[in-house]
Amino acid sequence: MWSGIKRSFRQGTTLSRLIYINIAVFIVIKLAAVFFILAGYRGIDEFLLPYVGVPAYPYNLLYTPWTIITYMFTQFGFFHLLFNMLWLYWFGGIFLNYFSERKLTGVYILGGISGAIIYMAAYAIFPAFATERYFSWAIGASASIMAIVFAVCTYLPNHRIYIFLVGPVKLIHLALFTAAIDIISIPSGNAGGHIAHLGGALFGYLFTSGIRKNRDIASGIVNFFEKIGKLFISRKKMRVKYKKKASDMNDREYNEYKKQKDDRINDILDKISKSGYESLTKEEKEILFKSGRN
Repeated sequence: MWSGIKRSFRQGTTLSRLIYINIAVFIVIKLAAVFFILAGYRGIDEFLLPYVGVPAYPYNLLYTPWTIITYMFTQFGFFHLLFNMLWLYWFGGIFLNYFSERKLTGVYILGGISGAIIYMAAYAIFPAFATERYFSWAIGASASIMAIVFAVCTYLPNHRIYIFLVGPVKLIHLALFTAAIDIISIPSGNAGGHIAHLGGALFGYLFTSGIRKNRDIASGIVNFFEKIGKLFISRKKMRVKYKKKASDMNDREYNEYKKQKDDRINDILDKISKSGYESLTKEEKEILFKSGRN
């Protein structure tokens, strides 16, 4: 079963991966809660919240900057997770009928970040949150999902879906109704969550507006993170391989090492042809020197 899940994760769509990640985080938290209880401790949610939830007070974000990402994959309650994943599955499927998986990833992440920013801004501006802002955190995929929902509803405003006990409803009417519910629910509790939803919805609207003007900010941010990730992995692999002598490697390790080394040198040579030798970093010059000496 585990191998089947891993294969499904690798070969599945971005939508299925996002759902898997949310479910996996939920399961890990619940398993950790079991160990906490058996060890005589309770309140793991309160313990974890500052380390996985985005803080309302921006200053706290300096100490836990990763939470602006982790919060959008974290749910403590089962029904919170269930309803979020159902909305993500329904509207993520519609989204992928018209946009790419790369765009889905970008809208999910940037919608979550937008929700976090609006959430922190609201708690910093409005006097009603003057005391709460110092000990409030937000978690949940709702802002990210609202970004996807509003991206779809703005792109296909007259598209109709059937809602049980209601009948066919235009997507634009569903979007407006959802936003209205969040607005009027702010005074009744979970104000931060509803405000974050509106931040995600705003990004979804802006995404579709940008697409209509041939501006794709979602794919751009995904490309940026991919380049950073590839650069980090490339440097990490080079450091690891150089620490082991070629004479100590088996055939598989040596072939992998040789391929990575050749690819790295080719990248450096391409950089020289485009920008000149002086554009190389100290590390790149050292790698090129060693390869020439060998």
